[in-house]
Amino acid sequence: MKPYLVGLDLTGRRVVVVGAGTVAGRRLPRLIAAGADVLLVAPEATPAVEAMATAGELRWEVRGYLDGDLEDAWYALACSSEPAVNAAVVAEAQRRRVFCVRADDATGGSAVTAATGEHEGLLIGVLAGRRPRRSAAVRDALLDALRTGMVDDAPDAEERITTPGVALVGAGPGDPDLITVRGRRLLARADVVLADRLAPRELLDELGAHVTVIDAAKVPYGRAMAQEQINTQLIEHARAGRFVVRLKGGDPYVFGRGFEEVLACAAAGVPVTVVPGITSAISVPAAAGIPVTHRGVTHEFVVVSGHVAPDDPSSLVDWSALGRLRGTLVLLMALRRIGVFANALLTHGRPADTPVAVIANGTLHGQRVVRCTLAEVPIASAGIRPPAIVIIGPVVALSDPPSTHGLMDA
Repeated sequence: MKPYLVGLDLTGRRVVVVGAGTVAGRRLPRLIAAGADVLLVAPEATPAVEAMATAGELRWEVRGYLDGDLEDAWYALACSSEPAVNAAVVAEAQRRRVFCVRADDATGGSAVTAATGEHEGLLIGVLAGRRPRRSAAVRDALLDALRTGMVDDAPDAEERITTPGVALVGAGPGDPDLITVRGRRLLARADVVLADRLAPRELLDELGAHVTVIDAAKVPYGRAMAQEQINTQLIEHARAGRFVVRLKGGDPYVFGRGFEEVLACAAAGVPVTVVPGITSAISVPAAAGIPVTHRGVTHEFVVVSGHVAPDDPSSLVDWSALGRLRGTLVLLMALRRIGVFANALLTHGRPADTPVAVIANGTLHGQRVVRCTLAEVPIASAGIRPPAIVIIGPVVALSDPPSTHGLMDA
């Protein structure tokens, strides 16, 4: 087969899919997104495919394939687990002049499915004969190059200009690979980047020479750019016609003052896009082999900011309630006052032998984990420096399987 690669407008047009297994589960979402009128024919379906039918995204006839099912179809997929059924679908498609993909034999149908992906309205399709892993690898490499800016998909300089405004991007817990795809894509489009101290430094190294990088670091109990100054920089650069990325560690709305920046931009009439990030409150324990929840162990977890002491009049935390909590407690920015917090929890009922983990430089190669009890934590954490988080609760005592350990030094 020497296929001719083409894009089909399937909006409102009948597409028949025979079979509702894992192959159909992979193909159906894009057909639905294309606006196709999907008829699914199968005696049974996987839970994911059944959920699409339940949601009204397609019509499912719960039965086996019958000759005549392709009437009025524009396109068909034969992805039954029975080769004879797939052959029959292809034969009917041939008679009716309907292009048909046969999943179990790429050369048996009149069409083949490309490895596809999307980037800013650009739909990419790759065919590599009967080598699906090769086509998928090429697609992934090209998408990654587009998202990081290594490949320029807008050769005209005027087209490259992104609409002025601000993107508030959560960069994740530290490992540069843990930023979201959308966050990385917007970062590659930036004219100006205001970066927090905890934003992955490697991401800044990937930026072009034309990008202005502003250090908006907030060092704990040390140097810090005032929040008002950060707000002013965002607004002034956006008003000057630039696309500004505010790059923040973790998630911008988890103790990151992100919403303050959104409010400031909104008041100034500057458009803002918020891109959530992977918060360290969940990802850092996971990287250290600690699940914040586990069936039969805990039914809740609470994330608490440690920048204010329990007896401070401005504290909004009910430490007596946290002391009675049986589940997982994650403390962020708490290292300086860890002894005070431990005391408050012990005073309000948390057992002294409650397992605790203190994790510094989570998800990075220099990650360090100290395990102890609640009574021991002030001493055990003495040599640790920020950034670090504290996890308190019975989940800390769980042992993760050895197979989950990768390159991280835990």
